[in-house]
Amino acid sequence: MLTARRLFALLAALLAVSRACHVGILWEGDAYPLAAAQQLLHGAALYRGLWFDKPPLLPFFYLLFGAQPGWPLRLADAVYLLLACWLAYRFAGELWSKREGMWAAGLLAFFLIFDLPSAVIPIASDLLMLAPHLAAVWLAARRRPFWCGAMAAVAFWISPKGAFVAAACVLWEPLGVLWIVAGFASVSAIAVACLAAMGALGPWWDEVFRWGSLYAGSPFMEHPVRNALWRTLDWGGFHVTLVLAAAWFLTRGEKRLRWVGWLAVALIGVAAGMRFFPRYYFLLLPVLVTMAARGMTLLEGRWRDSVVLLLLIPFLRFGPPYVTAVRDAGWQDTAMDRDSRAAAALVRSLAKPGDTLFVWGYRPEIYVYTGLRAGTEYLDSQPLTGVPADRHLTQSQPVEVEPARHRREELTLTRPSFVLDGLGRYNPRLAIGSYPELREWLRDYREIARTPGTVMWELNKPNLRE
Repeated sequence: MLTARRLFALLAALLAVSRACHVGILWEGDAYPLAAAQQLLHGAALYRGLWFDKPPLLPFFYLLFGAQPGWPLRLADAVYLLLACWLAYRFAGELWSKREGMWAAGLLAFFLIFDLPSAVIPIASDLLMLAPHLAAVWLAARRRPFWCGAMAAVAFWISPKGAFVAAACVLWEPLGVLWIVAGFASVSAIAVACLAAMGALGPWWDEVFRWGSLYAGSPFMEHPVRNALWRTLDWGGFHVTLVLAAAWFLTRGEKRLRWVGWLAVALIGVAAGMRFFPRYYFLLLPVLVTMAARGMTLLEGRWRDSVVLLLLIPFLRFGPPYVTAVRDAGWQDTAMDRDSRAAAALVRSLAKPGDTLFVWGYRPEIYVYTGLRAGTEYLDSQPLTGVPADRHLTQSQPVEVEPARHRREELTLTRPSFVLDGLGRYNPRLAIGSYPELREWLRDYREIARTPGTVMWELNKPNLRE
């Protein structure tokens, strides 16, 4: 008989093995907060001296294990996801019984393994919000409104979509709304006070919310509604086991309004910005997994067996990429990461103590692979071109013009030891040399090498080196 202890031992092993397959790969969701965390260790000041367009708890999570790639990163991933599974177990178990709790933990772990690698492997903001999301609603169900508001605030300081977590908490504990607000405000007041003490409150607002609103307000798909329907149906197809079991649960009428409301809030959060990237759907997992756990216990005999067999769909689709990840030879999904590793190796072979780096494009993994201190406040070129990274490989229309030009002028006052253009070979219109104010700046550098996706320069005036 499978006990809870044996289940969690199995889940811990599966999560660890799945993450070990990616130990030599950095996905975008890993690389950006990891690079920021490393720069904090180099002495950079978040927001005030380091442009970062995500909330502060994201890079601080990476500091917990020394901001190290490889095994430390992947083991931290596995431990964090196991925590999320435990929260799902406790939540469903207290609502119903241990049986539902075990279903919730098992289903959550399964879909944290068998999904798109670029979404499910890195602990980016949407996935890092999963544990506080579960904890917040669980606390609301236990009628602990102050603490559920505090956990919703933790989610918010990981991702602005944490506001939807707070809304879900109100649905679960409407009579405690003032206490929920108090808990949310208490944690947020501490965060705001820390930012103000560092002189980073204004830059934080500018980078996270002003830039974030420009990003969210400019969908790049030609037909965003069609894209929304297609991607949601696609996600639902791979998660059909959850969808069917949750739907069966809803037919039983157990406080249906509360569950439908939570589901609706999560869907609105997924739709915010009208992009529908796979990682955005992590907002749906807590509600669907919890409902599906109960639905599985309500289903009987062959019906339950048939729904469980549908897990073969994501297993067969997303299982083979783990073998591909281990080989990492010619896999198109990691082509840019391999190029970044090659470029970083060339820079490391030339770098001297005290050398600094600037990477044009959105290639933060190069900072991680080189270990060099950033020579500017920018880890990527989005604020310098005004073109968000979700489109800059193929499009060049900026979402802002004058602020980006002003930042490029400020960039010319810096002298990083190495400058790498990781964007121009993909989109020549956004190459670093295509901007007049930067062409003059680049004359202080000499080209030293090229890879298929990167052009590298080194400062050629020793007296100007930092």
